[in-house]
Amino acid sequence: WEKEEDPKEACQLFRQQLLERNSKHHHLLLSINMFDPEDDKDSSFIEFYKRNNINWAAPFKCTLTGDAAVGEGVRRHVLSMAMQKLKTGFSINLGSASVTPLFEGERDHQVPSAAGVLRECKLFEMAGRILGHNFIHGGSGFPGLSLAVVNMLTGGQIETAAAGLTLEDVADLDHRETIGLLQKEELTAEEISRVTDLCLSWYLPTPNPTNHHWLFQLMLSKTVLHHGMQPIKQIRKGLKETGIWPLLSARPDVHSILFPRESSVELSSQTIIESIRWPQPTCDSDEEDDPVPVDNISTVTGFLRKFIEEASPDVLCDLMRFWVGWEQPMSKLYVKVVRSIYPVAHTCLYTLELPGHYQTYTTFHQDLMMALKSIIYGFGKV
Repeated sequence: WEKEEDPKEACQLFRQQLLERNSKHHHLLLSINMFDPEDDKDSSFIEFYKRNNINWAAPFKCTLTGDAAVGEGVRRHVLSMAMQKLKTGFSINLGSASVTPLFEGERDHQVPSAAGVLRECKLFEMAGRILGHNFIHGGSGFPGLSLAVVNMLTGGQIETAAAGLTLEDVADLDHRETIGLLQKEELTAEEISRVTDLCLSWYLPTPNPTNHHWLFQLMLSKTVLHHGMQPIKQIRKGLKETGIWPLLSARPDVHSILFPRESSVELSSQTIIESIRWPQPTCDSDEEDDPVPVDNISTVTGFLRKFIEEASPDVLCDLMRFWVGWEQPMSKLYVKVVRSIYPVAHTCLYTLELPGHYQTYTTFHQDLMMALKSIIYGFGKV
């Protein structure tokens, strides 16, 4: 992997070597009850990933209590759930909010939350373990972080990271507005007072007629990097514990794979359609004595293509989670049209089974959307 030119292939080679070296170790087992309340499911993830002295590269097995599903599809589904929690937050009682986010800010400028209780509970260390563990098993990266934060997470110096900071990296909108005043050519007395008050609260020099640009950069660095230093160190520690640090240290070109931009990972209809291996009408059916008529196969596959072409990015993510276990597109996706009642996914085989009885797109769309919503309760059949 050190000499592989393609960074994606280098990641895959590194994963294979890491997992092979640890293949004889005791299995890690994570069990999630899909019918538990959301806070109980979140507690299961937190309890699992807050454990210390764990070999995170050991073989990993997941089970869904109350669901017969087993195999790689379940593992992909559980890892996808964990990554989704990092993006949206955990249902833990740390204040008035029902969901506690670990990251805050806008698209491609997110930074670790400033909430001190998250640092005290070492939840950012847990986040690093989730990121690394997901990466080891082929999961997608964690999109949307500030480039300056990514620089620090991957071993960069604070001076280098500070050079890439922008005003959008300031998650607190009041602080962003106040710091942004320093970009104006002239400030009113009230504006100078606002900036001065914030500077004094952070033990920084106050503005004068000649230091606005310098102070602007200093305040950006203070609020994003210095205030976020402990969370960043915790995340980095968690990443190192999973065993992927040699890759991150030796291959800067893989940083954008682990921490991509939002736009680069957004699912597109075309990407999914190009991956699909469509059914062959003459030999696709498993029911040799009663095959689905060719016209029905053509109609249903046409409905699926229309569904994918018209779906929003969020619906496409749900479709991939239902189809293969997580939202990451696969190189090959399979479709079968069979005699059944509702859509079914065999996630381990990357196969979507669609009933051949649909005559109208409205009914097809309704049943497929219902199936996609069922993923929060498991698979039913995999």
